[in-house]
Amino acid sequence: MVETRGWTLALIVLVALLVGSIVYVGSYRPERMYPGDLRGEMVVGGLKRTYIAHFPPNFSKDEHLPLLIALHGGGGTGFDMERLTRGGLNTIADRERFIVVYPDGVGRHWNDGRNLSRYRAQREDIDDVAFISALIDLFVQKSDVNGSRVYVTGMSNGGLMTYRLACEIPERLAAVAIVGVSMSENLYDNCSSKVPIPILIILGTDDPIVPWNGGELRFGPVKLGRVVSIENTVEYWAARNGCTVRHEREYLPNADPEDGTRVWVERYSNCSNGVDVILYGVEGGGHTWPGGYLYLPRSVIGKTSRDIDANEVIWKFFSNHP
Repeated sequence: MVETRGWTLALIVLVALLVGSIVYVGSYRPERMYPGDLRGEMVVGGLKRTYIAHFPPNFSKDEHLPLLIALHGGGGTGFDMERLTRGGLNTIADRERFIVVYPDGVGRHWNDGRNLSRYRAQREDIDDVAFISALIDLFVQKSDVNGSRVYVTGMSNGGLMTYRLACEIPERLAAVAIVGVSMSENLYDNCSSKVPIPILIILGTDDPIVPWNGGELRFGPVKLGRVVSIENTVEYWAARNGCTVRHEREYLPNADPEDGTRVWVERYSNCSNGVDVILYGVEGGGHTWPGGYLYLPRSVIGKTSRDIDANEVIWKFFSNHP
């Protein structure tokens, strides 16, 4: 009986977790809007698409602010992405003056190119690239954001979608940042554009879903597509960006010795058009957002590093690429 209950709970967690699910099993609460948030919707490709937009205080179109689009993980929503970051991107947006948009994937997933039949977004080949492009157009036209300062970040399934955007519409993006995943094999072999783009990647060495050295994405027996190693991922972007200098790995201060992680940074520089490539390796880190909300038990998704705040790291990177 104990084993049966344990297996049932494991199945519930499995359904919740598929590819970085940001579903709060057992502790889910109704969505509460953050100060400065507005809900919006638009029709793209005949589908109603929804999003949350966060505006800094006393917003004025005359400021021509930057735009940051943050993509949730599989099974999540835009609001879940806000909560994963503990509202940290909003806090920085209020301080540094930019707009954050948290879009919702169809069926809580993004069509990131893995072609998985289990998810509607991928099974029906939903055009999420067109959706993100339409979002950019909307905020350029209606909020007068600076079209040359559009950034995208994403976690897990949202990170895979961010890679896809960097492959298909890099000319619309100033820089991208990916957390919790390397590049899918499908995209690695079929990245359509060679336009240089600054890219930051953060990945845990002990991620139980995403293998550091590449292979099958999986949770338990469920296979979720394949990724290349993080080394191949970074080397691909370094080569595409024309980077000729690889700096020595630098360990950052162990700000929280109790979290069981250490963070190091590898940087590639002397790249085309002033772009660069940066990898943050989180030794001991799991399928988590450093400094973020622990959305599932540590025994399921691994450790969350408190040595860095991914929100601050990502915006600092973006702000260096105006």
